[in-house]
Amino acid sequence: MNDNVRPETMERITTKELAQAFIDEQVDKIQKQVKDNKVLLALSGGVDSSVVAALLLKAIGKNLVCVHVNHGLLRKGEPEQVIQVFKEEMDANLIYVDATDRFLDKLAGVKDPEQKRKIIGKEFIDVFAEEARKLEDIHFLAQGTIYPDILESDGIKSHHNVGGLPEDLDFELVEPVKLLFKDEVRVVGETLGLPHNMVYRQPFPGPGLGVRCVGAITRDRLEAVRESDAILREEFAKNGLEGKVWQYFTVVPDFTSTGIEDGKRTDAWPVIIRAVNTKDAMSATIEEIPYELLKHITERITHEVKGVNRVLYDLTPKPTGTIEYE
Repeated sequence: MNDNVRPETMERITTKELAQAFIDEQVDKIQKQVKDNKVLLALSGGVDSSVVAALLLKAIGKNLVCVHVNHGLLRKGEPEQVIQVFKEEMDANLIYVDATDRFLDKLAGVKDPEQKRKIIGKEFIDVFAEEARKLEDIHFLAQGTIYPDILESDGIKSHHNVGGLPEDLDFELVEPVKLLFKDEVRVVGETLGLPHNMVYRQPFPGPGLGVRCVGAITRDRLEAVRESDAILREEFAKNGLEGKVWQYFTVVPDFTSTGIEDGKRTDAWPVIIRAVNTKDAMSATIEEIPYELLKHITERITHEVKGVNRVLYDLTPKPTGTIEYE
């Protein structure tokens, strides 16, 4: 039987008891596959890579080498959480790479969304490959592949040049959650003791805030996206919308409008709030946010986020709009 085909008899992991049985099984499989060798993992802080990291730490401890690349496009507090959880609390062998300047310098002046994505993707692979070459005796590469990834690729997953890595970095794959759906991965993550807000974090695109800083990315506008997003997430959590709304975020487009601050005319950006619900991301509806809450969020963003003088709420479903802006 193809290892990538989910057995029809496989029970859905819905409880911690089932998750623990899965964990025990995978720890045994990982130990038999890896033996005393080292495993490399690109740890983004996302759900899938975090759960894989926690599983491998349980199975092989310090023989797991995690590389966390901060490309400067993460949400506020995310790099710090990765370091706190995995290095400080779980004692992982974690390499932290702050490549912010490197990424933003390459992205300077680039407006085309697809070109931005290609630059971010290529630069990530280059940084990760550079770190991998510094290490010795790495024979395995762990990935957070989950079952929908396999379905989308028609069951075909290359075991060479994984993720576009150069040919000299030819690793054997370790994919302990490849037969799980996202909701099952979350149950496993909580059973492994990962923080709830890490396991249940919102979907986040690979290019990160780069696709929410519409147009050519500038450092000041990127910071406006990061800070306004943090305020939105904080207020949704305080007002019972965290977990109720599938995805919510802010966007700062590359245009300005006039405003007034302290009796003086300003020329500043708008912040666009987007909050959507969906089952499969193929279509999406708009969450109806209480008006008083929107007023409060607007007040906070316009007074706390530098360079912003307006807040807009996007009422467009999918279709006709996409969930992300780029």
